[in-house]
Amino acid sequence: MSGEPPTLPAELPSELVDTLDESSPDELRRVARYAEELAEYRERESRLAEEDSEVEAEQRPEELPDDVPSKASITTKEINGNRYDYWQWRDGAQVKSKYKGPASPDR
Repeated sequence: MSGEPPTLPAELPSELVDTLDESSPDELRRVARYAEELAEYRERESRLAEEDSEVEAEQRPEELPDDVPSKASITTKEINGNRYDYWQWRDGAQVKSKYKGPASPDR
């Protein structure tokens, strides 16, 4: 290790650099361990979220509109003697619906 201080990454916010410059060697080592663990955690969360979105995309029916979640089911409603299909799903405490089209005769 050289006698020179490490090169400062240009991307770091100046407030963070000031805090680190005022920290003791023990505090810096604790910060380094925490930063490494935090980076690993965030990378893992990002990977899991990406995998979840890939699985959802694989399971998504082709006829499902983009603004309807993959967990939606089809519900048939009869209105004035005519039958219509709707995409229906729960969003928190609400049940949301989107018109799909006339119901097929076999439903």
